[in-house]
Amino acid sequence: MIKFSSLDRTRFLKGVVALLMGCALNYIGDQLLGAQVELYRGLQGFSPLWATDVFVLPFFVGLLVAAIFGMGGKWLSYLPPLIIRSASYYGFLNHISSIPQGTSLAPIGWWGFFVILAIESSAFGGIMGEIMMKGTYGRSPRHRIYKESSGKNESDQEA
Repeated sequence: MIKFSSLDRTRFLKGVVALLMGCALNYIGDQLLGAQVELYRGLQGFSPLWATDVFVLPFFVGLLVAAIFGMGGKWLSYLPPLIIRSASYYGFLNHISSIPQGTSLAPIGWWGFFVILAIESSAFGGIMGEIMMKGTYGRSPRHRIYKESSGKNESDQEA
């Protein structure tokens, strides 16, 4: 049996909450925008609302996930767009949601490409969320993380 520390449980719960909140924001944004990425309407389907649904909304989803989860949120931010887009495609594929007149279900290759665009936009939002949390991106300087003991001489500290 695996025993988890309270820190592991807290991090897990923060991850679950971040994932659920990211999915909720993505779903609510999809409903408000009304642009259904899974449906093909021809060239008129690629509207500003469609672009907002594919690029802008996932960016804010990634930002939210990283803000809730903390460092490492950029990796977790990949999941909400994938979950919501997959659930929506599944709903149209199995006739859970009705396909409007004059549209068809997007071919799986096109849909996959659109999902990748949304996921990458969310990942960019996750990276920006981490940058905003940390104040800088990259590794922290060694002197901010490790406290050098005063008992060592200078030659030991340089090595």
